Amino acid sequence: MEVILLERVARLGQMGDVVRVKDGFARNFLLRRGKALRATAENRARFETMKGELEARSFALKGEAAVVAEKLNGKKFTVLRQASEAGQLFGSVSPRDLVALIATAGFTANRNQIVLNAPIKTIGQHTVPVSLHPEIETSITVIVARNNDEAARIERGEDVTQLRDETPEEAALVAAEAFFEPEAAESLRARQEAEPAEAPAPAEKS
Repeated sequence: MEVILLERVARLGQMGDVVRVKDGFARNFLLRRGKALRATAENRARFETMKGELEARSFALKGEAAVVAEKLNGKKFTVLRQASEAGQLFGSVSPRDLVALIATAGFTANRNQIVLNAPIKTIGQHTVPVSLHPEIETSITVIVARNNDEAARIERGEDVTQLRDETPEEAALVAAEAFFEPEAAESLRARQEAEPAEAPAPAEKS
């Protein structure tokens, strides 16, 4: 589908550009969010009448975004989550969580502005880009930890994870807890504790 961009879209084009994109991307993202119009003869004429207004609005929004970006840039936020000894979260930190954190600091953002390709699933310090305007991007630092003491250690640059390979039983335990199956996890933990240590093989007689 060919569309007319109503604003700059990263890796696609500038305002007024006519570009060809996949139908699904056009319908579900560009058209739905008001970022583009179908490139029909009627809409081409319509864009020319809208161009001045769109440019003025974009300029004003860019100025506002630049002010917020300067204040938000590098700001640190702490998220406390349960995690395994290896640092794998029993859950994740999503863009929705980050929007709520940013709001507690007095800033407004939406999930679409959080440039997070996948939810955060490990403890540690993470840099997350925030696109406040098509031409203005800043970033925040998110410290994910199991408690406040651990968060402080992570901020100091300490490695708080135990770097060892998980056994299949431990991996199963983490998976069970991650999928919110506490009964299954508890049962597996009980079996592990009840099993006797494996006896060494007897020496061969000569």
